[in-house]
Amino acid sequence: MSAVRIYHNPRCSKSRQALALLEEQGEAFEVINYIENPMDNATISDLLVNLGLSARELMRKGEDTYKELNLGNEELSEAQLVQALADYPRLIERPIVIKDNRAIIARPPEKLLELFS
Repeated sequence: MSAVRIYHNPRCSKSRQALALLEEQGEAFEVINYIENPMDNATISDLLVNLGLSARELMRKGEDTYKELNLGNEELSEAQLVQALADYPRLIERPIVIKDNRAIIARPPEKLLELFS
């Protein structure tokens, strides 16, 4: 496995821009289309640790699914929110770039360059 990974949604312009920036870095990297190949709970939990975020912080709150599932409900546990991310991968903020054990949400895409400095 490559030391650099991008959790990528090809339909997202920011994700495509981040992919292009990674290509410019000249390092090998692995592309994971997390929409077609959803992450399991353990992978999401590990990713949250690397990002230093809670599941709620990783969620795209503007998505219809977020509202339909009432994921803004403060009574939901972290485990329930992780499960929602696993069940509905479109809720995951993107793109996520990991280099070694450091992870970043590359919004704006140039933010991923912090991993290479």
